[in-house]
Amino acid sequence: MTDGHLPLAGDHPALPGRLADRLLADRLLADFDQPWPVSHSETIHDSDYISLRSDTIVDPSGDEHVRAVVAPNGAVAVVVLDDDDRLLLVEQYRHPLGRRLIELPAGTLDVDGEQPVEAARRELAEEADLVAASWTSLLKLSMTPGHSTEEIEVFVATDLRAVADDDLTTREAEEADMAQWWLPFDQAVDAVLAGRISDSKTVSAILAVQVSRAR
Repeated sequence: MTDGHLPLAGDHPALPGRLADRLLADRLLADFDQPWPVSHSETIHDSDYISLRSDTIVDPSGDEHVRAVVAPNGAVAVVVLDDDDRLLLVEQYRHPLGRRLIELPAGTLDVDGEQPVEAARRELAEEADLVAASWTSLLKLSMTPGHSTEEIEVFVATDLRAVADDDLTTREAEEADMAQWWLPFDQAVDAVLAGRISDSKTVSAILAVQVSRAR
């Protein structure tokens, strides 16, 4: 009996909440993925890149609640490591925050029919002038599920070479002002823990790689 939650192994012996009988990573999400009904939806803004709507959702008791939903295209990010275990980071101005951030190379799925790994290849070439021969999926992230549908798949790229001169991308807008930096991976971990790197996808990916190495 799960009553719509994780399988139980009983109540916590001393604190509120229940004990799950297996790791969350083993949970069969389809058994619990039951969206609440939407009684009304209004599109406020729509473009090729992002949309904004207002949804009225109905909770299990029948009460209604209005929620704003930002729906961008999906996205990808890339952990790029050279042969000396240096991590590639890009420095880019982010207008919503009004400042520059240090991040992984990343971008949106804005080409019809493009698979995530192909988008990652494209973004790496566009933002860092690099081609990688080895690609591995690392993480799939729900970025801000309280108000956005955005999901990002993060890849690890190794075995690198430079993009041929004839294939270089002319970067525009914020990307024209982008800088690329190579940082020893252990120093990137330190920068995350010290708060010098705060971009969520970058933090998640760096720590995931670090944990995988410690196993």
